Amino acid sequence: MSAARFVVSGHVQGVAFRARARHEALRLGISGRAINLDDGCVEVVAHGEPAALEQFARWLAHGPPLARVEHVVRERVDEAPMPRGFSVG
Repeated sequence: MSAARFVVSGHVQGVAFRARARHEALRLGISGRAINLDDGCVEVVAHGEPAALEQFARWLAHGPPLARVEHVVRERVDEAPMPRGFSVG
């Protein structure tokens, strides 16, 4: 298992980005969370198999149809146990 933190910038709030990210994460067997940040970005912390995280990272780079992703910053995080499921806050 691997874990990563993503910060997605662009027009990503108010376009169902977090809800669709949750759907995609669960489809890929990824646990974690997605939250809106005060600066207009969305932070996603994801825990799963490396191949699934790669697929998820590709999805985050585009997001749902109404989103306009400008940039995704990815950093590896410690592989601390993540809660089951995927929360949106």
